[in-house]
Amino acid sequence: MTNTAIITAGGSGLRLGSATPKQFLELAGIPVLARTIEVFEKTPAIDQIIVVAPADYLKQTRELIQKFQLNKVRRVVSGGKERQDSVKAGLDTISEKEGLVIVHDGVRPFITASIIENCINAAHKSGAALAAVPVSDTIKEANQDATVRRTIDRSCLFQAQTPQVVEIGTMRRAMTTAETRSFIGTDEASLLEEIGIPMTMVEGSERNIKITRPEDLVIAEALLMKNQQKDKKTTPFRIGHGYDAHCLVEGRPLILGGVRIDHSHGLLGHSDADVLTHALCDALLGAMAEGDIGRHFPDSDPNYKNINSIKLLCQVMELAREKGLGLVNADITIIAQEPKLAPHFPAMLANLTRACACRPDQINLKATTSEEMGFTGRREGMAGHAVVMLAG
Repeated sequence: MTNTAIITAGGSGLRLGSATPKQFLELAGIPVLARTIEVFEKTPAIDQIIVVAPADYLKQTRELIQKFQLNKVRRVVSGGKERQDSVKAGLDTISEKEGLVIVHDGVRPFITASIIENCINAAHKSGAALAAVPVSDTIKEANQDATVRRTIDRSCLFQAQTPQVVEIGTMRRAMTTAETRSFIGTDEASLLEEIGIPMTMVEGSERNIKITRPEDLVIAEALLMKNQQKDKKTTPFRIGHGYDAHCLVEGRPLILGGVRIDHSHGLLGHSDADVLTHALCDALLGAMAEGDIGRHFPDSDPNYKNINSIKLLCQVMELAREKGLGLVNADITIIAQEPKLAPHFPAMLANLTRACACRPDQINLKATTSEEMGFTGRREGMAGHAVVMLAG
């Protein structure tokens, strides 16, 4: 009998307030989704893995799987509108008629092999099982006016988690019934309830959190840092400062943060001379003790002639990932007498967060003049400063 894991990673990250779907955001340099799949990759009881991803991120998901050598992944398929649509998309790719399907949220990276195997063992005995934890808080039932109607006995209440494990045939029958009845379930257990099949609950873990809101990501970073500090004695944070300046000339486009800005003059340089992005790259390299941008992307190399500096930033972040480091936050200041830059910050921030695979609230952008003093005040050029913190 084959044990097939379906990793659901079709979310958009709207509740997290990120332009990047939450499953692709990084924890200490490694995407959440990669961390989740890796646990199943290393669990002996798992035979194969199907990943369900957003349609626009299929290529990125396949690249992630290849990069982290997640060899048990057999297919990457596009998800649907509802969770059960995504699970069905994964289920439809499984040719086996017997065996177990193990459904797990792609944004629960702290699942353990022992919980996975306990759920599988329980499902072998009863046909279906899920991880769950007892509800620890007092639960109140409310009236429509937000007053308390009554206190509910929590002794029989549990919070459902994943994985949820079901026999393949049973899962297919539950999906068909739900489609026939136009029933939308919030998890696999609710679909099985609809056809009268109970699931055995297996002890989950309070650490098996689902990253959905900004505060969840903070908790995840703290959990990961605690785990890493147990494994190795390293400095948990690294700080870097970056500075760059370019002169203004006619006949060149003005590009800052990857955004082309309408202006009479542009910045002169071998690349696109994006001082904002260059300062950020230098700060990141400084935090990694990797020299500066000129060392990695010399102006003597024709490959970097007029290159988009966001591409350079992506390469710098790739180096950080290889070192097991991820961006905690960055504070960037542009010094320019003109033009007004604040209206362009949202577009710049979108470019930078995509390149750094982080949330918008992890990068702060500022612009200031030099009160007509110095080369920036004389409109001869622009400068950029950046300070970053990396975590490993």
